[in-house]
Amino acid sequence: EDGWRDRWVISDWKRSEGKAGTFKHTAGKWAGDPDDKGIQTHKDAKHFAISAKIPEFSNKNRTLVFQYSVKFEQDIECGGGYIKLLSGYVNQKKFGGDTPYSLMFGPDLCGTQTKKLHLIVSYQGQNYPLRKDLECETDKLTHFYTFILRPDATYSVLVDNRERDSGSLYTDWDILPPRKIKDVKAKKPADWDDREYIDDPNNVKPEGYDSIPPEIPDPKAKKPDDWDEDDDGIWRAPKIPNPAYKGPWKPKKIKNPNYKGKWKTPWIDNPEFEDDPDIYVIRPVKYVGIEVWQVKAGSVFDNILICDDPQYAKQIVEDYFANNREAEKEAFEEAEKERKAREEEVIIVKLKEQGKKVKGGEEKETYAGETEDDIKGYCI
Repeated sequence: EDGWRDRWVISDWKRSEGKAGTFKHTAGKWAGDPDDKGIQTHKDAKHFAISAKIPEFSNKNRTLVFQYSVKFEQDIECGGGYIKLLSGYVNQKKFGGDTPYSLMFGPDLCGTQTKKLHLIVSYQGQNYPLRKDLECETDKLTHFYTFILRPDATYSVLVDNRERDSGSLYTDWDILPPRKIKDVKAKKPADWDDREYIDDPNNVKPEGYDSIPPEIPDPKAKKPDDWDEDDDGIWRAPKIPNPAYKGPWKPKKIKNPNYKGKWKTPWIDNPEFEDDPDIYVIRPVKYVGIEVWQVKAGSVFDNILICDDPQYAKQIVEDYFANNREAEKEAFEEAEKERKAREEEVIIVKLKEQGKKVKGGEEKETYAGETEDDIKGYCI
């Protein structure tokens, strides 16, 4: 809202090096509501650091809901769009990349490979990233990111009110040693039968089975009339497969009545695990901070919410989309049409300036053998 500069402090971090960007108060381009403004990163290839002090919030014995929206208007190429929650005293004019934080959450994009949704929590002064790979949104519309952390140490991550992931601090972060580990000393018992099928003891090989030859003389073969045993030797009929031959004898298989399943190494209690029932508790939050590096600036941050009511946070997103989403999409699509039209005109003008016209016509001119419609088609 207006007066945001009274609540937010732009840091001097990197300013002396000429690497610090700034922020603008704007709804940005193709906004669903031009009066609903956020703060937008300004100037390319800069570090951006800004923070606001808030009423102290503790999630001890209650749910933490951390939610905000971000819109990447720019072709971001490489840059962050995450927000940090800070605890203790922070010199806001010096807030930067080395400032300790309690929670970092939000998207980070770089090239075509990195589309990561960061979720890093601090525990006893050390930062622990989520071990799962979550992807963020990459289009140029407003998206809401929500992190919910409950007193039972379970969590949920929502994007635009749709659950993207869920789990537990115990299993999805390396904060504490695992509760259970495999017993490396365990060995399969000598009497463990892991044969699912066995030979049928009642299936006996028929008498004379092995004496059946695989091939027999062809009974239809006849000695040629011109066969001379003095010159050609004793005539023998050629061999053919024996239809009575069934191959090497194998007993039938039956289910093993003593089958115990495939043996697996058992899990045991980890002697190094020591539970902390307050693993979910982060240090009381006193500041919200945006600290990102962007090759191309233009991200609009807005709708920052810290509370203990997931339903309230959900309603905020629903209200926003109900009032703004369609208008934002329509404005964006119209802006894209205008941008493409401008690019097409620029290309045609440049071709004309370069003297590429080779012949004229009453309605269309051709350039290097192409019509203006062809040129536009290439541009599109």
